[in-house]
Formats: sequence, C-alpha cells, structure tokens
Amino acid sequence: MESSPLLKHIDDEEEGNGDDQEALKEHPPLKEFKEGGWPLFVRESKKIWRVAGPITLNGFFSYALNSSIQIFAGHLSAVELSAVSTAFLVTTNFPTVVLIGLGSALDTLCGQAFGAGQVERLAVYMQLSLIILFLSALLMSPVYIFATPILRLLGQDKEIAVLAGKFSVRILPQLFAMAMTFPVQKYLQAQSKVSLLTCITFGGLLLHVGLLGMFVYVFDWGLNGAAAAYNLSSWAVSIAQLVYIIVWHNFAWTKFSLSSTLNEVWSFLKLSLASAMMFCMDGWNMMVMMVITGLLNNPAIAVGSLSICMNINIWINMLFFGINAASCVRVSNELGSGNAKAAKYSIFVIGLTSLAIAFPCLVTILVTRDYFPVLFASSEELQRAVADMAHLLMASVVLSSIQPIIIGASVGGGWQGIVAYINFLCYYILGIPLQFIMGFLLHWNAKGTWGGMLCGLLLQKLIVSAIVWKTNWKDEAIKASKRMQLWVEQKDTIDSQI
Repeated sequence: MESSPLLKHIDDEEEGNGDDQEALKEHPPLKEFKEGGWPLFVRESKKIWRVAGPITLNGFFSYALNSSIQIFAGHLSAVELSAVSTAFLVTTNFPTVVLIGLGSALDTLCGQAFGAGQVERLAVYMQLSLIILFLSALLMSPVYIFATPILRLLGQDKEIAVLAGKFSVRILPQLFAMAMTFPVQKYLQAQSKVSLLTCITFGGLLLHVGLLGMFVYVFDWGLNGAAAAYNLSSWAVSIAQLVYIIVWHNFAWTKFSLSSTLNEVWSFLKLSLASAMMFCMDGWNMMVMMVITGLLNNPAIAVGSLSICMNINIWINMLFFGINAASCVRVSNELGSGNAKAAKYSIFVIGLTSLAIAFPCLVTILVTRDYFPVLFASSEELQRAVADMAHLLMASVVLSSIQPIIIGASVGGGWQGIVAYINFLCYYILGIPLQFIMGFLLHWNAKGTWGGMLCGLLLQKLIVSAIVWKTNWKDEAIKASKRMQLWVEQKDTIDSQI
C-alpha cells in the first residue's frame, strides 16, 4: 500500500530531502491526521518526546537542587528554613524568571536557524545571549546584596530577613552560573540534543547532595555550607555543559564584523526583552496572588492552603515543562525550514498530548481530594481548606495543559511581545481586581483570590488560542525564512570583505 503524501513528507524530512512539502501545506490539522493516520501522529509524537522527555527530567532535577537545600535547612532550625525559603523567593525566583525570559529568545532564533539549515548561526545567537544574560545578572546583583533591607521593607521578621540576606549574598555566584547555563541549554535544545543535558543535571544533583551533607553535617558550616554547595554544584553543571558543546559538538566562537554585531544585538535585544516581559508577567502573577492572600483574615490558613495547592500544581506543571520546550523546538524548526503546515500540525499533536497528560492528573486530584492534604498538614482545619479548593486545582491543571500550545506558537513564531501585552491585560488589569473583589468583597477568601487569578488565566488562554487559530502560518514561515536569508546575505557580504 502506497504511503500518503503527508507521510512521504515526513519521510523526506527525516532523510534530509524535504522536496515534497505541498501536500502538508494544503490541509488543516484534522485532515492531516485523517490522511496521515496513526503513523503520522506517532512520528510527530516521537519528535516531541525526543525533546520533552529529557527536558522534563531535567526540570525535576533542577527543581530538586533548591528543594534539597530547604530539606537540609529544615533540619538545622525553623528560622533557618524560613530564611532559605524567603531567600529563594526573592533572590532566585525573581532573577530566574527574568533570565528565562531573556533566554527564551534563543528558542525562537536558534530553532528557526536550525530548521533553515543555518547551524553556524546558533553559535552567534548563543554568544549574544551569554553577553546579555551576564550583563542582566550583573544588574540584578543588588537584589541579592540588599536582600535584608528589601525584606525588612516588605515587613519580614528581622531575624529571618537578616539570615536570608546573608544567605542571598553567599549564593550570588549561582546567579552567574544560571546566566551561562540557559544559553547553552537553548543552543542544544534547538537541535533536539538534550539527553546528555539531563545526565549532567542529574550528576550535578548527586554532587550537590553530597556536598550538602559534607559541608552542613561533617564540617558543620550551617547555611554557609549550603550556599557553598549550591554555588559549586551550579557552576559544575554550567562548566560541564560548556565543555560538552565544545568537545563533542565542535562549538567554536564565531567572529563577526562590528556593524553586523550591532545590528544583531539590537534585534536580539528587542526579542529578548519582549520574551522577558512575557515570562515575567506570567511568573510574577503568582507572587502577587500570594501577597494578596496574605492580607486576608486568618492568613495562616489562607496562605497555607494556597501554598499546598500551588506546591502540587508546580509538580504537575513539571510534566508540562518538557512539552513546553518541545513545542518551542518543533514549531521554530518547522517555521525555519518553511514548513508552515507542519508547524501547525505539530501544535495540534502537542495539544492532544497535553490533554492526555492532564486527564489522569485531574482524576487523581478528584479521587484523592480528601486524602492528599494529610501529606502536607496535620491541622484538620487546614486539611479541610485544601480539600475545599481541589476544584480550583483541577481548573488550574486544565489551563496549564493549554500552555504548551501557547508557548510553542508564541515563542516558536516570535510573538513574545504580543503575548506580553495580553498577559499584562489579563493578569493585572482584570485578574488582580477580581482577586480583591472575590477575596474581600465576596468573602470567598483564598478561593476568591485564586479564582480571580484563574479568570485572568482563562481570558489569556482564550485570546492567545484565538490568535493561534487565526494565524496564517504560511506568512509566519515566510517571516522566518526572510530572517534567515538576511543572515546569509550579511554573511556573504562580510566574507567578500575579508
């Protein structure tokens, strides 16, 4: 039996020809699925999970780095645990969101460059990202250095603020390790070469736990030892990744002219800032909700129940973390290679995959809603409050399952600026007022603040999903091709001048 034109296109793409692309450009995703059938869906899924699987594990291991410090600190004293947790909230979450946002410009540019066959362009983009992220880390250093007065200004307990400030200063080197880690990860991620990244991060986690045990318990260095272990393990991961791309991927620092560098920096910086705003609008939304919840009556129960639900939500979101990354890679690769409908079909498969992941999570929450709170709290009042918010946790999981579609389309296509404005409108103009109305005026307490935030999330998902649905993907592929063609013309001009 002869294979369908769509299946032939996938075969050609994997073999490197890609000559027969018209078949994939003439059908909407549902018809593509009907024509290509299960084999086409499986092949696209394999491409997605080739990236998503290792990146998901990498996310779990990276999150465990921070969690392990809090576990060790919790065995020192309650005050030191609070200090470490507070330090991470101020000195790690805030800069990490900014660096992830700035670095996500590489998802767009490196992914499209790799799809267009301009592999040497990836090195240029990675170098520019390293420069921008290192400068950004330097500019954000005062947040670490002045953590104590910042925390005191926010009303934090003096003893906790002082300890958190000292710990923050000591983990400042880790900020610059992150600035190196993100560009290298994006460089490899755009090429779907992420398996060894997971091994390196896992090795860093083992090293981190070993150093924590030695510094905290054997040498009795307390939080100073925890900070030293965090810095050493973070830099070990960053250096190992850099050595990996230099030795095994023949990475070389690319030379380019001053005029082309300035043009590239300006274009790259605009996309990086747009990406940072998109991610910051999203990441800070959760922090604002926690602050508002802390103003409610009986804040211990309100914040405690919300924190438990958010903790579960974060772990579930880790399942979508790899899908988000794979979505960026697949969409940007296909747009860069000019395969508009292939990018659209990839989003279709990613959407189905996300919903398939969300379904068992929803069932688990529904079945265990009266039992899982016991794992996190001994207070019966707090347990009842958490169980009473299970339906909101389920709604949050459903909205999270839509996120890979939005991230893949916006980052893969380079729409970060548009989505940043939409995030600001939905989260801060609509969501925050609704949190006050539902939490305070309607007296729904923590359910009200979370419900208000979810309303903003829902509107954001609806607007961006409508944009994705209406997008002319052929035009997006043309834009990506023009961007890559401009690089070729600049390179030819520079080569002729040498």
